Amino acid sequence: MPNQKRSNEEIDALATRPVMAEGYGIAPATEGKLLPWQWVEAQMTVSRNYWVGTVDAAGRPHITPVWGMWFEGAFYFGTDAKSRKARNLAGNSNIVVHLESGDEAVIFEGVAERVTDAGFLERFADAYKTKYDFRPDLTDDATATYTLVPRVVFAWMEANFPQTATRWVLPEA
Repeated sequence: MPNQKRSNEEIDALATRPVMAEGYGIAPATEGKLLPWQWVEAQMTVSRNYWVGTVDAAGRPHITPVWGMWFEGAFYFGTDAKSRKARNLAGNSNIVVHLESGDEAVIFEGVAERVTDAGFLERFADAYKTKYDFRPDLTDDATATYTLVPRVVFAWMEANFPQTATRWVLPEA
């Protein structure tokens, strides 16, 4: 699969504070508590809806809510292969995915890769059915499944934003 699973400890070692403009009150890394990667995975797992942002060839952004899943250590979602987001991804694989909540924020920036491994897609479809009570039709060529290969991840809890704001810069696996 495109996402090679790293251990939570390996990812936690990459955690730093995000760089933000003066005035946001971001605490130094030594103050407060950087969020653990396990917290990010938990938020991604329990969420029902995710926002996906893509860009077309002219640079126009497009954002839309999708159903998706944190599955086997990565985020996956499906869409119609002719949808605007699929067409955008065909020309520019850069993507942003974030949760609905700004109170417990998780934001992924990276690239999307289309998933074609039949065995993996069967496992994914079974898990998707459990989560949404809907099983994607894997025999339908009009359906495209993507995974997010993250480059940078941001997360925070709004109630304690200056002390929990965390950034992970993930090297290519």
